[in-house]
Amino acid sequence: MANVLYLTHRLPYPPNKGDKLRTYHLLKYLSSRHKVFLGTFVDDPADYAHVPVVRGMCEDLFVAGLTPATAKLRSLIGLATGEALTVPYYRHAGLRAWVRTVIRESHIDAALVFSSTMSQYADELPDIPNLAVFDDVDSVKWGHYAEHHRWPLSWLYRRESRYLLEFERQSAVRATCTFFVTDNEAGLFRRLAPEVGNRVAHVCNGVDADFFAPAEGGVSPYAIGEQAVVFTGAMDYWPNADAALWFAAEVVPRLREAWPKVRFHVVGRSPTPAVQALASEHVAISGTVPDVRPWLRHAALVVAPLRMARGIQNKILEAMAMGKAVVASAACAGALDAEPGREFLTAADADEFARQIGGLLADPERAAAIGAAAREAVLARYSWAAHLAGFDRYLPAAESAQPRVTEPG
Repeated sequence: MANVLYLTHRLPYPPNKGDKLRTYHLLKYLSSRHKVFLGTFVDDPADYAHVPVVRGMCEDLFVAGLTPATAKLRSLIGLATGEALTVPYYRHAGLRAWVRTVIRESHIDAALVFSSTMSQYADELPDIPNLAVFDDVDSVKWGHYAEHHRWPLSWLYRRESRYLLEFERQSAVRATCTFFVTDNEAGLFRRLAPEVGNRVAHVCNGVDADFFAPAEGGVSPYAIGEQAVVFTGAMDYWPNADAALWFAAEVVPRLREAWPKVRFHVVGRSPTPAVQALASEHVAISGTVPDVRPWLRHAALVVAPLRMARGIQNKILEAMAMGKAVVASAACAGALDAEPGREFLTAADADEFARQIGGLLADPERAAAIGAAAREAVLARYSWAAHLAGFDRYLPAAESAQPRVTEPG
């Protein structure tokens, strides 16, 4: 059992959004085999209630409070210093001091640094395995954002893309290995940072198929008789909000011409004002829900209409695990280890989305067959433990480690 320093940009519990799902399952995996020293941020006051759960999984824990409005102002320092703005956003003297103390006093054997912005703390690390878990090439994401926004945001996002890529490259040079969530993202980074090409790998996401499992009965959140088409995700994340707005404007009217009982449900925390304004007779905005599973279980089908997507979309894996037919955009489909047409459907534009969804609504048996095949695909290819074992070759051996933590309850 080794001492592992683990740094994340957000408290890894509750696992209610994409990055927190990955950081939580990685924490769970590490803490079953090693002593974990976790340094992290809380950017949502509601998450302070979950700190005791995380503390129970760690040998030591440092939680830095982060107020997004204040952090955004602090990030502007980067304009003067020539940094990517997300670096000073996550700069915290207390966390840096804690990292120094842990390294000095706790004989750290290895470190995992989750997200490129947390790599600013890697310069405190001694000569130990330092694993940088970037997941996606965030610098490219900012470049895509620039293409969909007007000046001055377009200028700011292009600048962030350029400066963050330089920071990502410098961080990867310091790391023993840099990990991404898909082979495509890893390949993209190898092309952007050829100097570290032989030290780039990928470790895929998984899904808790016991938690997200088909089940009969339960109370449906939908009105009797409606055909619920559901899209889940954090709705303060711009690609999700953009997808909801686009689908409501471009696909829902096409669907309702042939399927007047269709209602589009946007299910997820913190919907932006623009997303909230979609609420109508034909579009429902739920906001935060205590459990997303009833919304998936009782839906006619699930959509993932993101026009910009990087890596694996956990929302798709969860729906597939629950045996639901999913229609995903081409941007989402490329990262899935699943067979289009049999285990999920894909659509390139609004007309194709309407056609694919209409076909499933007209043929419930086909929708059920695709959902069943999707569940089998998840069981066969998306085990968290199997994927996260990809980190083991870079960590101290843990053959003698005994599990310390089980699923929080």
